[in-house]
Amino acid sequence: MAKLTEQEIAGRLKGATGWAREGDAIRKTFTFGKFADGIRFVDRVAVAADAMDHHPDIDIRYTKITTTLSTHSAGGLTAKDFDLAAKIDAAAR
Repeated sequence: MAKLTEQEIAGRLKGATGWAREGDAIRKTFTFGKFADGIRFVDRVAVAADAMDHHPDIDIRYTKITTTLSTHSAGGLTAKDFDLAAKIDAAAR
C-alpha cells in the first residue's frame, strides 16, 4: 500500500472528524460513560481491524480510549488508515 501525499492526508483529515495527525499517524480519543462501554467498543474495533488485517494501537485509560493508526510497513499514512478510522468511528456509535 502506497503512502499518501501530504495533500491527500490533509484532504482526508477534513472528512475525519476528531482525528488529528501526529507525525506519521492519526489519533483520536473516545470517551464513554462507563469502563465496560469502552471495552465493548475496543472489542468492536478489534473485529473490524482483524477483518481488514490492519491493527491500531489502542490505549485504555478508564473511560477514555485512544486509537492511533499508521501503516508501519509503508512508513506512514495510507488509505487503509483512513478506511479503518471510519470503521472505528462507526464502532463508537
